[in-house]
Amino acid sequence: MPQASARLSDDNGTGWMIDGQTFRRVLGNYPTGVCAITAVAQNGEHVVMVVGTFTSVSLDPPLVGFFPDRKSSSWPKIQGAGKFCVNVLGAAHQSLCRQLATSGPDKFTDVEFRLSGNGSPILASAIAWIDCTLEQVVETGDHYLVLGRVAEMEVVREEDPMLFFRGKYGGFADLETAAP
Repeated sequence: MPQASARLSDDNGTGWMIDGQTFRRVLGNYPTGVCAITAVAQNGEHVVMVVGTFTSVSLDPPLVGFFPDRKSSSWPKIQGAGKFCVNVLGAAHQSLCRQLATSGPDKFTDVEFRLSGNGSPILASAIAWIDCTLEQVVETGDHYLVLGRVAEMEVVREEDPMLFFRGKYGGFADLETAAP
């Protein structure tokens, strides 16, 4: 049975706080797409971070955004590059996603890619990519809001995107063609 909504008062009674476990459980009921943000760091290292927080922001000018954790070790390298490529992962790329999301220097081992016009890695297996220059970074709680100005983009192939929902990876089911 679903649990009732949770609202907890803070210790001094001046406001309301939601505990992290409840926050994750409730928001885990909203699916997100999974993308790999890639860049070439100032030292020439290929850098990648996997996010489930990517979104379109503006048509004019063309802006996209994502929310890296402030504790991320990859984000400062991507920020230092001043440009990045958003690689949209397909539903069939779970093992690639797990490899790219690990800690350590070997994330790109056996991963095919080419460089974008801005010089960021475009993953060969990406179903779409969006090449960006860094527009703005805003501190937002325990994350940053990163805005990128789109320089170039392409749909490589029409496949279902990878989704993250209730702590698991999955795909998309079209309601018009799904069995009742």
